[in-house]
Amino acid sequence: MKQVYIVITLLTVIFCAVILPKSAYAAMVGQNVCRSIPNSNEKSLCETCVNGNGAYTAFGCVQATGQGIFTKFFSVGMGIAGGIGLLLILFGGFQILTSAGNPERLTAGKEMVWSAIAGLLLIIFSLFLLQLIGFKILGIPGFG
Repeated sequence: MKQVYIVITLLTVIFCAVILPKSAYAAMVGQNVCRSIPNSNEKSLCETCVNGNGAYTAFGCVQATGQGIFTKFFSVGMGIAGGIGLLLILFGGFQILTSAGNPERLTAGKEMVWSAIAGLLLIIFSLFLLQLIGFKILGIPGFG
């Protein structure tokens, strides 16, 4: 139940930080943020993002629209899911290597590796189906 509250809080913070601010205020604050960036190339990316009614974050430019937020949130979520899958595969392999002949640990490690691979395949195929149905069949923008 605690995890549900964390997700709801995170979504509320994202909503309040990106959607609610007025574009003039966001542009003024964004220009102040862009001034503090020492790299000139990244500074120009920041200014372009802010002038286009976006928010320049650690994840890059997030457009202040529902589609922009969903696209960025979805891509970051897929990256995190892939990273967690990779870590689970590594941990399962480590568990197999350090089992020292203990059949319970060996079985647990094998199950973890296979579960992580199955999860990664599920993520990949769900992304494929979402793009196929959402973009190619229904024509929803932002899935392409």
